[in-house]
Amino acid sequence: MVEETPTERQREILRRVVEEYVESGEPVGSKNLVLRGGMTVSPSTVRADLAELERRGLLTHPHTSAGRVPTEAGYRFYADSLLERLEPRPSPFPLDLAAARSELEAALQETTETLSQATRLLALVSAPPLQTATVRHIEVLVLQPQVLMVVMITSTGGVSKRLFALAQPVDAGVALWAGEYLNEQLAGLELGTAVRRRFEDPALSVREREFLELLRPAFTELAGEDDRRLFIGGAASLLGEVRADELEACQRLLEALEKRAAILEMLGETLGSRRPFVRVGGELESHALRDVALVGASYGLSTRTLGAVSLLGPLRMDYEKAIRSVRAAAHELSRFVESVYEDN
Repeated sequence: MVEETPTERQREILRRVVEEYVESGEPVGSKNLVLRGGMTVSPSTVRADLAELERRGLLTHPHTSAGRVPTEAGYRFYADSLLERLEPRPSPFPLDLAAARSELEAALQETTETLSQATRLLALVSAPPLQTATVRHIEVLVLQPQVLMVVMITSTGGVSKRLFALAQPVDAGVALWAGEYLNEQLAGLELGTAVRRRFEDPALSVREREFLELLRPAFTELAGEDDRRLFIGGAASLLGEVRADELEACQRLLEALEKRAAILEMLGETLGSRRPFVRVGGELESHALRDVALVGASYGLSTRTLGAVSLLGPLRMDYEKAIRSVRAAAHELSRFVESVYEDN
């Protein structure tokens, strides 16, 4: 446990140890810090500070003849210092969402792939809840005399289809009316709000209400689904980059991703703030993730967050690049969803 705040020189030494270890994967010694790090103090002074940082639990000795490596607490302290020094605006990021047009799924997939390629880490992007999308268009189609299909297109480009097999032939006139009525009543509404009232309008005739009641599941059941999907990219590149002693942790990570509900719950807990966040090792509260770190940022509308853009990788990751990347990607994705949600 860290008892006191390190001095400015000790903070600088810790930063250099973390960055040198992230780059080389080798323990960092005092001579190396003086020669390569440009320290203006003697190796003996650096050794004393390294020993003090180790005493405070921020560094550790892999073995007696080696230099130091960061502990989980050391990575946490280093990440906090990066979060304290964020630039006012996100850095430019090579994420082009123009080709996605208004298709949110395409934008989320592109964000995931670009992030994983840029960082060589595992990229995770959580999709917004389905209930936040609005209805763009509805079709009520008579496919066969006794078979109906309801097609709904949402503001995010999602398309849902629901078939209904009836005991009696469909009245084509009522089906045509239902399509027109539902478009008039539901277009622009969020799936999770006000749908029920539109099906229970007392001004409707008994026949119209009965027909709408038949179609209701196409809307209410869809709105009730938990479809917080998770887009994942970069698994192959992550395994290709890690060292042998990090391989087991990354394999556990990939196994944990099979339990997507737990990952989505973990990301959901971070959506209260628009600032980037870092979770290190034990902070992830999962045995499978004890040797990895999560870096992320939420995205969404000006009035609410919709999801998170994040990176998962070994504790020995480039935190500065990861924070910069997720922050910039979340900013670009927020701009995209603002245009999609506001234009529909």
